[in-house]
Formats: sequence, C-alpha cells, structure tokens
Amino acid sequence: MDTEKPSSSKKKKKTIEISSLADCEDVLHNILSRLPAKSFASAACVNKSWNCVCNSILSRPRIASACSFKASAPIALQEVLDKVLLEPIRPHFAIANVGRGFNMRRTLDFLVKHLGPRTPIILSVVHGVMGRDALTDEFREVKFQDHEDIGVNRGICTCGQQSGIVLTVGYLPGLKVDAIPLLRRKEIVQVPVDDTYVDVYLAPPVPMIDQFVMDIQNYTTSVSGCASPVGIIMFGKEDMDQKPIIEKLDYAMSMNTVFVGDERSRFAYRSGDDLRNVCGNPAFISDAVALVFASDKDKPHGTGEIQFHLAMSEGVSAIGPRHKAVSVRANHAEGSTWLTAKREGHHEILDGEQILRHIDQLENRFPQVELYVGVTKRRKCSIGSEKSRLITTLAFHGIRGGDQEYLYVDGVGIKTGDYFQFYQPDHNAALAACRNASENIRNLKLNSSGKGFLGRRDVANSIDRKEVLGGFIFSCCGRGNSFFGGLNVDSFPFFENFPSAPLAGIFCGGEIGRGKLSMTGQESQEESPAEHRYLHVYSTAYLVISYSAAPSE
Repeated sequence: MDTEKPSSSKKKKKTIEISSLADCEDVLHNILSRLPAKSFASAACVNKSWNCVCNSILSRPRIASACSFKASAPIALQEVLDKVLLEPIRPHFAIANVGRGFNMRRTLDFLVKHLGPRTPIILSVVHGVMGRDALTDEFREVKFQDHEDIGVNRGICTCGQQSGIVLTVGYLPGLKVDAIPLLRRKEIVQVPVDDTYVDVYLAPPVPMIDQFVMDIQNYTTSVSGCASPVGIIMFGKEDMDQKPIIEKLDYAMSMNTVFVGDERSRFAYRSGDDLRNVCGNPAFISDAVALVFASDKDKPHGTGEIQFHLAMSEGVSAIGPRHKAVSVRANHAEGSTWLTAKREGHHEILDGEQILRHIDQLENRFPQVELYVGVTKRRKCSIGSEKSRLITTLAFHGIRGGDQEYLYVDGVGIKTGDYFQFYQPDHNAALAACRNASENIRNLKLNSSGKGFLGRRDVANSIDRKEVLGGFIFSCCGRGNSFFGGLNVDSFPFFENFPSAPLAGIFCGGEIGRGKLSMTGQESQEESPAEHRYLHVYSTAYLVISYSAAPSE
C-alpha cells in the first residue's frame, strides 16, 4: 500500500493563503483588533506588515478598568487583569486600588510580572472602590468594612464584603508617564548590642519636599520641554501630613496642571526608572508617590491631544461666624494644634469650650456630625533657592474637641492671625454639588463623541470633537450610601453623561482635587483665583480624560 507523501502544492497553497491574509489589511485589522493584549503583543512581532497594522489599531489612546469582589484576593486579581487585557492595549501605566484583604508585596509583584517591569504601577489600600464588575459588567460602589488585619498577610479575604479591587490600565500616546516618589533617606547609626554593633536606621524628621517637586519638574522638562505636567494622580502616606507637600506642588505647577488623589493611604509603587524603585529598601521611607502625566515632545506626527479635566462635588457647608486665631500652639508630637480665637468683629478671646458651645447652639447645626475648620492661610512659598512669593490657601482641619483652655484641631501649620470658618458635612449641599458637577461634565459631553473608543470609520467624523477616554473618582470615605441614602450617587455625574466610558473610583482618606473647575477650559466662577483649595473634606473629585484627534492636513 502506497503511503501518500505530503504534497508540496498543499504547503504552497497554505503559504499563499497566509500571504494573502497579510496583504488584506482590513481583514487582518479586524482579526488582530479582536485579540487579547498578550496575543496582540506577540502578533506585532510577526513581521513588519503585522506590526504596522497593530500600530494602526493602537493609534488612538485607550483606558481599561474592571473591579472584582471575590473573597479570594488572587482570584479577584486574576479576574480584573484578564478583563483589562481582554482587548489590545500597551499599558503606559496601571493603578490598582484594593481592600485590606490583599497582600501588598504579592499583588505588586503579580502586576509587574504581567504588565512588565517598565510599566509605572501604583498600588494602594483604600476604604472602598467603584467600577464595573469584571464578570457581570454591573457598575457598583462598595465601601469596605474597616478591619485592619483581615487576611492582610495571607493574601485571602475571608469575611464577605471586606475587600475588593479596581484595576485601571491606560495607553496614552502623546504622553509620557512615570511614578515619582517623595523619599526620606534614613540615617544609619551603629548601636552596641552585646559584643557587636548593629546598624539602626533613623528616619529624618522632615521629608524632602523641595526635591520631590523638582524631581517632577525635571522629569516633565526632560520629556516635554516644560516644567508643568498635564496631570498628577497622587497617593500620600496615611500618617504623613500632606498639606505642605501639595501646597508646594500647587505653588510650583501651572494652573493647567490637574492633580487628584488620595491624601491618606497605604501604597506601594513601581517606577519605570529603576533608580526610583526603593520600595522595601530599609534605607528609605516613601511619604507619597505621584503618577506624572507629561506631554511627549517627541510624539509622532499626527498624534492627537490628551487633556485632563476636573470637576468637584463639595460636601460641606459653612456654619457660624468667622474667627481669628489668637493664641496658637503646635503639638508636633500629636500632630495637632491648640488655639484660642476671637469672633470676627469682637474683642473677647474665647477658649475651645466657648467656641464649640456657640457653634452647637446654632439653628443650622446638624447634631452628632463632625466639625471642621477651614483656615485661610497666607504664606510665603518657594522651591529650592528661588525667590519666594505669597500664596493664599484654604486648608481644612478636623476638630478634636475643646476645653476651658483651648480648641484642639488636627494638623499643624496654623498661625496667630489666621481666619477660620467652621464647616460641617451636609448631604443636601453634596447632592446639589453632584448636580453641578454633572452639568459641568455635560459641557464636555456637548463637545464629545461620548464613546470610549472610535472605530476606523468614525475617525474622519471626529477630528474636531473630544472623545472621553475614561475617568477616575476620588470620594471621601464618609460619603456613599450611608451619607446620601441612595446607591451610586457619587458616580452619577460621570455615569449619567458617559455611561459607556471606563470609570474607576475609590473611597479615600482625604480627597485631593486641584485645577480649573471647568470642562471647557474657561475659568470657573466656583473657583476664587485668590484662594487655592486642593485638599477637601466630605467631597468628591472627578477626573475626566479626553482626547482630541490631530487636525487633518
């Protein structure tokens, strides 16, 4: 019986079919655009023709986001990773926000392994997350129960809705992105122990804030040619006062630079520059980390423009008269300030008990809700050796209590002569502010395609329109369902206008929001140019990222 040998004509036919497929760009484009990210990356390496098609598929920016609430942290992490890499994308950055049920080191290592060691990554522990479920696509706002030690070291969360994760990756051609930390280098002191000496690391009392700001400026200048980036997403250490840090950033950056973030968190990071990767190094402390988005001066011809837009929903209302600080004592060990004050227009000096008694007796005082003081501070500020100039800011401090000597407030930095106003959480004011934020975001919608991604046929019709790529929400952990008495209120302003665009949000320990409060680039009436406000209480910051295609020639 003759054995039929493989026909050379069959091999030739197969080769011709593959060659024909490569020549048929539209068919190849359709096939490659359906591949998951890892297979897509491999396809781009097949030959020049395939690489060109892959580049055309990723000629426009993309953002992908997903969340999971599986009890097993490793399973939840795999779910969100699979979801965000389900379509072609080359991650320029990644942000992962998790509950306390995640092991930080393992989670960061997992993300670095799958996203690449050159991808800037920030991982933070938060009070809750917002996003679309990786499996059901249902949008949810979930606040976590505050348990410090549930599964932190095991990598497993065993107690119901104790934890979750939202993961966002972004591909932003035209921008350069990196994670830049605020570091403190510890001093090494040798301490005698028995018959030998042991090295002990001593932390310096002051973080290198000026160096942090200059690191951001130097990075931005090196990639864009100017000192101010497009945007900054920042995460601060939970036991570090971020006010002086963000004050310096606000002073140094153009008002066109938008920054948002979480004032108080626990974080880890991975920078694209190995010299900055000191997480886990006992010689350093990281007090904050900034994900910096800077324009790329070497971007290819025909690349469009990416913009960051800010909207705010303030959740507090003013109560009572203004006061002027008289006697001020800073307790740096406790991170608090003790003060007496006068009511504006009066001469009597009041202690803490007198001040609080008067506030509590006001008709518009809500019972059993916390109080804050918004302190107007006029200070000289400078970076490095440059000449200082005066800036005016409004900084919030929580009230700890009062007695017959002093009013006690959180934080330091208050001086004699500073004026302050009392504020209280107000869900009615927050609801009204959410409606205003929605209207503000709607202004962007009127000039937008309203889609998360445009197909090839849509590009020609969208040259002069903004495309909303996605957004981030940073909301106070005191808000949510218990504050509003309803579901998904904080996400509504974005979700109402761009229901199909990727959205990721967190409930955080202190919301950062700074920039022009206008989606159109016009100066907003809500913002006083004489008084900067960048750290908020009981508020929500909305970051909307848009893209405008390059004009056709």
